[in-house]
Amino acid sequence: MAVSRSPLQVHPGKGIGFMILGASLHDILTRLKAQPHLYPKIDVSYSPKEPLQAPVILGLPHNGLRLRFDGPDQRLRLIEVLDFSKTGLAYKNTDLAKIPEVERSPALGSTATKISGPAFRHVYQKLFGPTFPGEYFPPQEGAMNSYGKYVLSYPGLAFTFPLKHAAWSPSVDFVTMLSSSSTLPTTSMSVYDGSSWKESRHDLYTRPCPNPRSLALLKKGREEVPDEIDHVRICDDGCIEMLRHSSPPFLIRLGVTTPQDLVAELGPPDAIYRKNDRRLSIHKPSPRRSSQRRSSYAGSHGQIEDSTDTDQSSVHTATDDSDIDDGQGPADVAVDTSVECFYNYFHHGFDVFISSPAVSSPVLSRVEDTMSGTKPDHQVAAKVLLHANVPGSYPFNRYRRCRWSLEMNSVSDTVEQLSSETPFTVLSSLLREVLKATYSSEEEERKAQEGMVLNRGWGNSPGSSCELLDGWEEGAGAPKAAVRNPVVSSTSGLGNTQLFGYPGLLFEVLKNDAVSCLTVY
Repeated sequence: MAVSRSPLQVHPGKGIGFMILGASLHDILTRLKAQPHLYPKIDVSYSPKEPLQAPVILGLPHNGLRLRFDGPDQRLRLIEVLDFSKTGLAYKNTDLAKIPEVERSPALGSTATKISGPAFRHVYQKLFGPTFPGEYFPPQEGAMNSYGKYVLSYPGLAFTFPLKHAAWSPSVDFVTMLSSSSTLPTTSMSVYDGSSWKESRHDLYTRPCPNPRSLALLKKGREEVPDEIDHVRICDDGCIEMLRHSSPPFLIRLGVTTPQDLVAELGPPDAIYRKNDRRLSIHKPSPRRSSQRRSSYAGSHGQIEDSTDTDQSSVHTATDDSDIDDGQGPADVAVDTSVECFYNYFHHGFDVFISSPAVSSPVLSRVEDTMSGTKPDHQVAAKVLLHANVPGSYPFNRYRRCRWSLEMNSVSDTVEQLSSETPFTVLSSLLREVLKATYSSEEEERKAQEGMVLNRGWGNSPGSSCELLDGWEEGAGAPKAAVRNPVVSSTSGLGNTQLFGYPGLLFEVLKNDAVSCLTVY
């Protein structure tokens, strides 16, 4: 059955339809998956060794489209139309290529009649008009095809025309060559940000994006949408600075900032998850050891405390609500933990754990704790979990990617900035150097470098769920049908991660050395 849909509008330098340049990978992929009748197949390609440096590519084979995102920020940089027969396209209500109604069903595949792209005359006379000369790329040596490629650029738009190599001459104007019988209709079209393809392709993945990450911010006449977070700076004394796109920075102070402050600055959370998984509390220091551990950094190294557990998902997990740490005293047992919850900001890329105020854990700081021993009856932000949205990780596309940097005074003098793109081996090496003087012995330093294994592939593991990525089977390391990902399906152990603890910081690290999640507490 044919799918009835109007042609997607082409906006040079901006995008095609809802696929807007600068939009986040999370936003685009979520929108595509919400329309399986229009986009029945999605291929995700990325570098398993450098998932945060190399581009991420979304292929839509049934629609003839390919979307390219940069690795560090995961924002849409290039839209390519590879087959004009599979998606109707229009520019200012004029079709780029006439497609019969039956051609608009993405499920028809190879049974549909092949429709070529627009000819040069159609592009030049009816659509975009005159432009500057483009670039000619001759066929590769030994290639059976005698056709080269002529890339004709407009601001924010480029077409590729096959041109017979024998007909190419630098002394002949491009209009004469492309309008002759030696030129075939265009085989592909690209939408990008820039004045021409020749100038834009060199910094395509690094230039500032013209549009916001969130598609909701582009809608006019709707209710006000909170400004997006561009970057997160982790500072001393439990301060987390949220740098926003067009609004002043917002400072989260752990143990001070209230839920009301979060809603006023960030908007209401996308979901609220009631904390119920306390299995990692077994690693919480007992009261008889807590005093000496607070007097020195040594006690915090490598400890996976209850305050740093990984149960941040908004999806309920199979846990025992009555599980209590054996080392807790009566006062701790009497505390009502039912008020503890996570504010899930999927579109910002982080979670905020809401709890009653407790003894603070300054991030790499020796500032004395000024809080009293009593716990006020109001709730505060106790920790923040920053998600990397690493391709191939178990919770991929659950959150938008959140970029961060460590800006504490103790690490500001390091050779390179420690950020969300820094490999963990480099990051941990520099952190250990900063903390070297705080270790009491070599044995303690060695233990601090050991990680705790966390299985993300089992449905009942802390903080995980088979619903984190739609279509995953419990215990099987491969997707069913939601998103085709050759790397994930061929790597059965990809779900296992390791947790490494530092004072006020907890890193969840993948096998490829990428930091999947940073918890600041």
